[in-house]
Amino acid sequence: MKPVPLDQLCINTLRMLSIDAVQKAKSGHPGTPLDAAPTAYCLWQRFLRYDPADPDWPNRDRFVLSAGHACALLYSVLYLCGVKAKGPSYPSDDRLAVTLDDLKSFRQAGSHCTGHPEYGWTSGVETTTGPLGQGAATSVGMAIAERWLAATYNRPGYDLFSHNVYALCSDGDMMEGLSNEAASLAGHLKLSNLCWIYDDNHITIEGPTALTFTEDVATRFAAYGWHVERVSDANDLVQLEKACQAFIDTNDCPTLIIVQSHIGYGAPHKHDTSKAHGEPLGAEEVRLTKEFYGWDPDADFRVPEGVVAHFHAHMGKRGEAAHIAWRKLFEAYRKQYPDLAKQIDQMQRRDAAPGWDAALPKFGADAKGIATRESSGQVLNAIAAHMPWLLGGAADLSPSTKTNLEFDFAGDFQAPEGEQAASYRGRNFHFGLREHAMCAIGNGMSLSKLRPFVSSFLIFTDYCRAALRLSSMMELPLISIWTHDSISLGEDGPTHQPIEQLASFRAMPGMVLLRPADANEVVEAWKVIMHLRDRPVCLVLTRQAVPTLDRSIYANAGGVAQGAYVLADAPDGKPDVLLLATGSEVSLCVAAYEQLKAEGIQARVVSMPSWELFESQAKDYREMVLPPAIKARVAVEEASGFGWERYTGFDGAILALHSFGLSAPSKVVAEHFGFEPAHVVAAAQAQIAGVQAPVNAAFPK
Repeated sequence: MKPVPLDQLCINTLRMLSIDAVQKAKSGHPGTPLDAAPTAYCLWQRFLRYDPADPDWPNRDRFVLSAGHACALLYSVLYLCGVKAKGPSYPSDDRLAVTLDDLKSFRQAGSHCTGHPEYGWTSGVETTTGPLGQGAATSVGMAIAERWLAATYNRPGYDLFSHNVYALCSDGDMMEGLSNEAASLAGHLKLSNLCWIYDDNHITIEGPTALTFTEDVATRFAAYGWHVERVSDANDLVQLEKACQAFIDTNDCPTLIIVQSHIGYGAPHKHDTSKAHGEPLGAEEVRLTKEFYGWDPDADFRVPEGVVAHFHAHMGKRGEAAHIAWRKLFEAYRKQYPDLAKQIDQMQRRDAAPGWDAALPKFGADAKGIATRESSGQVLNAIAAHMPWLLGGAADLSPSTKTNLEFDFAGDFQAPEGEQAASYRGRNFHFGLREHAMCAIGNGMSLSKLRPFVSSFLIFTDYCRAALRLSSMMELPLISIWTHDSISLGEDGPTHQPIEQLASFRAMPGMVLLRPADANEVVEAWKVIMHLRDRPVCLVLTRQAVPTLDRSIYANAGGVAQGAYVLADAPDGKPDVLLLATGSEVSLCVAAYEQLKAEGIQARVVSMPSWELFESQAKDYREMVLPPAIKARVAVEEASGFGWERYTGFDGAILALHSFGLSAPSKVVAEHFGFEPAHVVAAAQAQIAGVQAPVNAAFPK
């Protein structure tokens, strides 16, 4: 398609709306919208299959603005394309996702034009971006999801899932390690439905990228197994269109389009400088920029006649037609494959599959017990066998995290080779040693309505915290499974023994942390997980065996759903001391409880697998479990004690860690730090006596 004058008018409208929004807010990033507007225009107007009237239809192409600082450009696109509002963040769907008033209130409270794109707040924003590399890596998860959906649900004559995923990336995205982890995996998986567009404007906040970044990006991506296209001039729509078409025509690998651009293009004093990156142009520079483009320098937020109609005539009609055709196809599919169509419906609603809990294992009392990672693996397999879109894997650690799906039809997700056309149907994902990318990819899969799980050792969550934080921010039900949860993992030593990680996840808004005490609490934890639709979860599990408690003596594990429950109690329900713990330390408290009982001391053991769930319970329930009148309290956890004061009070005893661990067999480590029944008993006795005994486990015996 040859450029027409209306094309340039639309591109310049995108530019002017963007710099006006930034200037009015006195905050933002105007430079990239000025240089990348032609790229965004070409993609949306000529290639993207996207229905503005329904921004959530399942087979739409995805556009991810990984360069989230350039969000004024995305908001301007959403406004001009007429994308409709949809979702609970809007009081009514009878409005645009982004209005002109939203653009005028860019970065202000209540505006749908936030400082960086926020999924769930602004329709048309496919994922929350801002931390560089996150959007790019998340787009890999979206592309994986499309490949899996297509391989699993498409049938001859019914290509229900055939969408592409585009990500607009910056120089910063190319530098971040996260995006490189994700690009490496995408190349290995030959995700030919994935296109990253690299806006190569050679500028970051500190100045020219030559200060730090001189590698040959094209050669690097070619080595990853990507097809690479170059566009020498971002303003050349013909080149841009040819490069995008080359992506469409490439069917055996992902594509990187490198677009040479000039940040702040058209701003006479800030063109090609870092001054155009992270601050408004300034009133005078805005005037001069508008004059450069032949724009009325006194006209703010101007939308010339014909611009909106032009977007509708091309991008809008194309997307509407594609959506109508898809709906007709799906209705025919529903008649021929009703069971598969029902699964797709359930997936889109984030429902659990009927019968998902039909084969849950039961665990009898066992003093020797089983590691909670082992029991979790059994439960996971029992559920996944009955829920087709529950899938995932580990960062090269599935034999240790016990997250491999072992039923016959599970399979591995790999690029098809030769006659292995069903490889993309596999439900075991091998992420390699790429923890950060694994979690961002999991976000992308979840955004596509799959139910993914990811896993590694708890200590390695430090490598993927940014992606997990975005899971919480976006309210995605990502399941993350973390094993080797304490100093009791033993010989691997302090580098592998987590200390501060539990406290940090408890501090993360929206995250549910579950640390079950035994195999039956694991079963109940998975029941909780399967009913979560809008919160991510960290399931934290032991490497070592823990006793399976006799539930005919102690309380039913169903109390896990309330976050904390009375596991063992005084006969009259009036204990002298409360023993509080999570995970493997619960059995330690049970042993102490029995010793105290033998000495005539009445104790209550409270298992607290999830503080978050407990805090969401009614006050009456919380005070029933932890009666305010009982001041003698001991908390036990093989981790930082940070936060336990909430439940022990400042006068309670907290047996926890204030140092790193020790390389030794787990029993020796526990003894070294005082995690023994005798230590808990001594702390309880001191609490009852009102004596502050030296019970802090940071000081080994």
